[in-house]
Amino acid sequence: MTGNIVQAIEAANAEAMSRLVAGDPVLIDLAPAREVIPGLTDRKVLHAGPPVEWSRMSGAQRGAMIGAVLFEKWAQTPDEAEGMLERGEITLEPNHHNQAVGPMAGTITPSMWVFVVENRAFGNRAFCRQVEGRQQFGEFSEDALEALERWRDVWAPTLRAGIHQMGGLSLKPIIAQALQMGDELHNRPNAASSLFAAAMAAPMVQAGVSEEALVPTMHLLAGHPLFFLGLSMASAKAIVDPARGIEYSTVVTAMARNGTEFGIQVSGLGDEWFTAPAPVVEGLFLPGYRAEDAGRDIGDSAITETVGWGGFVLGGAPSILNLVGGTPEEALAFSREMRQITAGMSPDYRIPALGFEGTALAIDIRKVIRTNILPIIDTAIAHKDPGYPIIGAGMVRPPMECFEKALARFGEIHRKERSHAP
Repeated sequence: MTGNIVQAIEAANAEAMSRLVAGDPVLIDLAPAREVIPGLTDRKVLHAGPPVEWSRMSGAQRGAMIGAVLFEKWAQTPDEAEGMLERGEITLEPNHHNQAVGPMAGTITPSMWVFVVENRAFGNRAFCRQVEGRQQFGEFSEDALEALERWRDVWAPTLRAGIHQMGGLSLKPIIAQALQMGDELHNRPNAASSLFAAAMAAPMVQAGVSEEALVPTMHLLAGHPLFFLGLSMASAKAIVDPARGIEYSTVVTAMARNGTEFGIQVSGLGDEWFTAPAPVVEGLFLPGYRAEDAGRDIGDSAITETVGWGGFVLGGAPSILNLVGGTPEEALAFSREMRQITAGMSPDYRIPALGFEGTALAIDIRKVIRTNILPIIDTAIAHKDPGYPIIGAGMVRPPMECFEKALARFGEIHRKERSHAP
């Protein structure tokens, strides 16, 4: 019986791997979240990480929630917004429960515009909000909210016109090319952002966008090296979701953090979260901030590592070390190390520094525990208190407890199956 289960796991993981490889993300729209995310009704805010109630939220997530409520005009002052959240007048749900992901605190409200990425290989869609360095980190000042309003009123509608003009944009070629240009698509999507800007310029002009809207949107694309992160996150979510729900598969389908807990989901275990306290990020800090100011790990952006990007391709993105710390030799070692905990390597996403070998793909919880090697994630750092923008960036690994809990649950389920076998 044990041998049969091992064979079933290997077959299931091979199926998960094949679905990840087949993923074909295409940007088909940019739209108000209420129009495209099912169930995102008024007075609801989506957030990063596994489920967490207001009373247990980290400082950054609390600040971002206050900012989200103010942005929607559900409250007029931070104190009023905080009171609504404390009284449970705002419904809070994880992005991952709504086909979505969001950077850092990850807040998505009905009026925020989101990228809509469709996986053409399977027909599923995923959504991600824009990336910026203030409200998503917990700042709720007027300036931080004004940037969200500019995205809603000018930048996003202009980009939408260009997307519609071209009939959608295939992102897989951009991602593959960017990886060979030194990106890792999590904290360094610079090349992908430039490629995306080049692809969008002519279609926005052809769509007849006014100069008043076109010029500031082009300035945004030209001066926002992290722009593509929202697209890489939505692409990763769209790629990995078809690998969910494969019986016997031990492949990780989500890694997400809310600043309080780190959680993972596993293909053969459905939508159940396996959580442990969120770790502290080791990294470098912006001027004026110190390690004592840092909150714990936060964000849905580790979805990029579940498809073999981010920390898994650090060996091909040495420039990012200026942001997160470390040496080129360590970065190459990380990329090689990740091969020991994954089901295989991507035939499409390759790293020149490793002889154009593919990125490590499909994290296997069994291999994580067997090798005692945890996935490596590069990420930004938020403040421990509400009201601050980005304060730094670094690298982190999930708690082993998440993987131990998941494997224990897997064993429990299949022990019961064996006990009922004829």
